[in-house]
Amino acid sequence: MDAEQARIMQTLGGVNLAAHSVQGGMALPPPHGHDGTDGDGRKQDIGDILHQIMTITDQSLDEAQAKKHGLNCHRMKPALFSVLCEIKEKTGLSIRGAQEEDPPDPQLMRLDNMLLAEGVAGPEKGGGSAAAAAAAAASGSPTDNSIEHSDYRAKLSQIRQIYHTELEKYEQACNEFTTHVMNLLREQSRTRPISPKEIERMVGIIHRKFSSIQMQLKQSTCEAVMILRSRFLDARRKRRNFSKQATEILNEYFYSHLSNPYPSEEAKEELAKKCSITVSQVSNWFGNKRIRYKKNIGKFQEEANLYAAKTAVNTLTPPHSSPLPSEDPCSLPRSMLPGCCDSERSQLGG
Repeated sequence: MDAEQARIMQTLGGVNLAAHSVQGGMALPPPHGHDGTDGDGRKQDIGDILHQIMTITDQSLDEAQAKKHGLNCHRMKPALFSVLCEIKEKTGLSIRGAQEEDPPDPQLMRLDNMLLAEGVAGPEKGGGSAAAAAAAAASGSPTDNSIEHSDYRAKLSQIRQIYHTELEKYEQACNEFTTHVMNLLREQSRTRPISPKEIERMVGIIHRKFSSIQMQLKQSTCEAVMILRSRFLDARRKRRNFSKQATEILNEYFYSHLSNPYPSEEAKEELAKKCSITVSQVSNWFGNKRIRYKKNIGKFQEEANLYAAKTAVNTLTPPHSSPLPSEDPCSLPRSMLPGCCDSERSQLGG
């Protein structure tokens, strides 16, 4: 080892590159200097080095490549790398031991599960149709309003398309930035010590930074799906109200059979045909009506009297249509006629 290299290794960091020797930011004496006491010369060397550092960003790509090539071909590069390894080892910057992986984000997992359930994420396998069918079933008329059903699927498909387009942009940006950083670190590893573990750790940091963008995208997509689903269900709930004629028919039967407001299956089928609804809807209507009536008999008594009077008139002038099965207008209970005693009214709640 010649005298110049021995001096560099002794000072742990001094490197003579192109007529400049540096140790920890301080210029070393020139290899053939007298005693190294020329302070003005050192200050000038430091000033030149700082000036070179500050002008790095002003260099063109060709100039930067030329500088890089000159550094890689310099005879003292192995010594520089060795010194940097020693400094890194002493300052404890190297990663010792395996880095523990962060557990998956529970909020991100919930968003992923929701997007999969709604048919937005993952391969398109009719998820939108399934969600629309479920919403239609919840409304009580799964075969009605096919136009709205198709509109729901079209809007859900639009949300899905926007989501996948933005997700693709996000993944592309993340991959491009990650690749750029990895290439940069591999290039720098030729000059300073960078282990594969450190590169892997930096990639993990980048992905965690980008995950916040992914979280926002999935959150906004879930909100859009929930708003669409809510509007679709609300619109169908509004259409669940029966027509005025259907309500009149059901109320007439209910109050004409107030002593036993439990229509038979045959009566339900006949009522369903008259009201243009399903037998299941007839059963649900009577169940809800019985509950509401028992909870507030006084409120519904006036309505009961009106229908009782109407039914009494119909007994004098029977309608042309045949009466409903098990319907006998002549057997109406006295409690349904106007002016019935309070004691008889109270028995209706039983």
